[in-house]
Amino acid sequence: MKIIKKIVIVFAIILASGFLIFATTYNRNLSIGINNNFPSEIDFASEKTPLQIYDVRERMDRELLINENLHSSTILILKRANKVFPIIEPILAKYNVPDDFKYLAVIESSLVNAVSPAGARGVWQFMPETAREKGIEVSETVDERYHLEKSTEAACKYLLSAKEKLGSWTLAAASYNGGMSGISSQMEFQQVNNYYDLLLNDETSRYVFRILALKEIMKNPILYGFDIQKDKLYQKILTRKIEVDTTINNLALFAKSQGINYKTLKYHNPWLRDKKLDNPKNKKYEIEIPTEGY
Repeated sequence: MKIIKKIVIVFAIILASGFLIFATTYNRNLSIGINNNFPSEIDFASEKTPLQIYDVRERMDRELLINENLHSSTILILKRANKVFPIIEPILAKYNVPDDFKYLAVIESSLVNAVSPAGARGVWQFMPETAREKGIEVSETVDERYHLEKSTEAACKYLLSAKEKLGSWTLAAASYNGGMSGISSQMEFQQVNNYYDLLLNDETSRYVFRILALKEIMKNPILYGFDIQKDKLYQKILTRKIEVDTTINNLALFAKSQGINYKTLKYHNPWLRDKKLDNPKNKKYEIEIPTEGY
């Protein structure tokens, strides 16, 4: 009898455990696809998003759900933003470009020096010809698309031109993906002047909504399940700047002369694209040297 009693108890425990697992999984599955944190209102650069339009609401919901569930990717973005945003924000302010455009950089590159299959590079993903048009140097030994401050300034110049041409910051943001002429021609053909009224290709149609989704999640991370301790966020390392106006034939030796190694030099100056710095015209460059954390 004692053996039977023990078997019954064990069976009851297994059954209860199975029910608990089932209930937990069932409740979790019920929550998938339901966005309980959908914002009542949202805007881009103080331009209100018309969530009362059914397709606008669905497209916003789609991007929120996707990014809310890209856990590792979104966590990394939140960590990097602590280091990158303090560099981007004052430059946007200097050019009177709305602060929300920092989220455009997020969806372009996840705040790293990415390389696209088409050849766009850097945090702001400039193609070579566009970069040069905005005063960015692109050569064999120097590629300032990888220079965060200079590429942010170039992005500001583009966005100011786009705003003037297209009439709104939202359309300017869309043009970063679809091109100024592409957006302008569609506005003329469709006889509308609002991004949310335009029928565009799938990528550009999603583009602003991806920005809005990352903005919403990054401004309210805990609400969307991303509770990252402050000390786990990536920190900007203090540096000093050295001005050089001559060719540096060996960057490894130059790094050593500054008390660091070649890897550290390249980490803080990713725009240096070779083992040397060619400078036949004696252009002035600023090289960052870390003063801590190496």
